[in-house]
Amino acid sequence: MNRVCSIFAQMLQKLPRHEFEAAVAEHQAERHARGFQCWTQLVAMLFCQLGNAQSLREITGGLAAAEGRLNHVGVKQPPSRSTLAYANAHRPWQLFATVFHRLYEHCRQEAAMRGSRKFRFKHKLLSLDSTLIPVCLGLFDWAQYQRAKGAVKIHLLLDHDGYLPQFAVVTDGKTSDIEVARRQQFEPGTMLVFDRGYQDFGWWLELTRNKVLFVTRLKDDAGYGIVEERPVAAGSDVIRDEVIVLGKTQEAGPEARLRRIEVWVEDKGESMVFVTNHLKLAAETVARVYRDRWQIELMFKSLKQSLRIKTFIGTTANAVMIQIWTALIAMLLIRNLQMQATYGWSLSNLVALLRQQLFVYRDLMQWLNEPFVPPPEPATPVQLALAYA
Repeated sequence: MNRVCSIFAQMLQKLPRHEFEAAVAEHQAERHARGFQCWTQLVAMLFCQLGNAQSLREITGGLAAAEGRLNHVGVKQPPSRSTLAYANAHRPWQLFATVFHRLYEHCRQEAAMRGSRKFRFKHKLLSLDSTLIPVCLGLFDWAQYQRAKGAVKIHLLLDHDGYLPQFAVVTDGKTSDIEVARRQQFEPGTMLVFDRGYQDFGWWLELTRNKVLFVTRLKDDAGYGIVEERPVAAGSDVIRDEVIVLGKTQEAGPEARLRRIEVWVEDKGESMVFVTNHLKLAAETVARVYRDRWQIELMFKSLKQSLRIKTFIGTTANAVMIQIWTALIAMLLIRNLQMQATYGWSLSNLVALLRQQLFVYRDLMQWLNEPFVPPPEPATPVQLALAYA
């Protein structure tokens, strides 16, 4: 019989310990540790996410109940509430952001090997969007949003190869989407999808000059001039396909030319207008690319419903950042399991059943592929007969 450690320990194997310790040294996160390791802090915060622990008491109590099974996850003893609270408030959240980015690289490579792409073009497809998490301004006084309200905003970049979160920026609620977007750098050849909240003609022109493609929607009051009207196939859902120049960008030359595509959407019973700087892509494909942007909305929904980012176990900005970054790490681990499994898991169902199985000793891949098949019974040891002299 093959001996295995707990499902939680098998999930943590995706985070190589030597890479984690290198990140700890890079950020000097254990400079004043006094025996409490950053790895124990990470395990505790991932238990908060995957085990749906509601408070520091539930985190520490849940880990204490696991007793000897903590050895398999590299933890000698569970932390106390005060120790974990102090670490979340003072240890650099950048450590967990670094862990997230390195884990993303592992997951991205695995998604690339599986080669499941929805579109034929070779451009890297990314979605950009943000979501608000309301908080009490009296407790989170740093999270300014409105006069009497507070909010934390997560700006997320979603990789459509495997639908993995690629990058995140956490700000207060007042920070605008376009302000964060302008600070990001994208590789040439990338195709970005975003909604009308990112309408900024100057930024669009900058993306085009950097050879970054985009697909978005045009606001109804946007002024433009028509340069060319392209033919539309009879019987197609495409109503118009035009080459346009927007507002003040008309003097920027050919690089300012965009395509305005109006498509009839049967599900909504109305037409929608899309705009892109890709002048050769089929109009129907442009509409499908924007429709796939819905995956980032589903990602936000999964983060809020399945993981712990709507309520926080610490009130400082550092503690909130650590909790959000560990939620994103947990999401990468879950997405990776979803990609590997032959069983058709929905993300919410996988998270719900994982919650019950975290410290169960069972082969992770066997459980993922056959979740409702009971594990094999352990072999009964053979009783040897005593030899008498």
